[in-house]
Amino acid sequence: MNIYIGNLNYRVREQELQQILEEYGTVDSVKLIIDRDTRRSKGFAFAEMPNDDEARNMIKELDGAEYEGRQMVVKEATPRG
Repeated sequence: MNIYIGNLNYRVREQELQQILEEYGTVDSVKLIIDRDTRRSKGFAFAEMPNDDEARNMIKELDGAEYEGRQMVVKEATPRG
């Protein structure tokens, strides 16, 4: 399942985020979205988890949870358009 993680503190790094998500199951990848011009985080990321049950549990547990001083938005990612 592809998961959107938003409202992240700009100091959060991919490796830190992956460690948090791995507490809930197997994580194939975490991709922090970076601004092309400033090379800074845009404050959101996408993660891929192969087990949908683990992914749904992680979404339920982390959506609205505070991390690094900000309340995360965690939900299943939907295709653009």
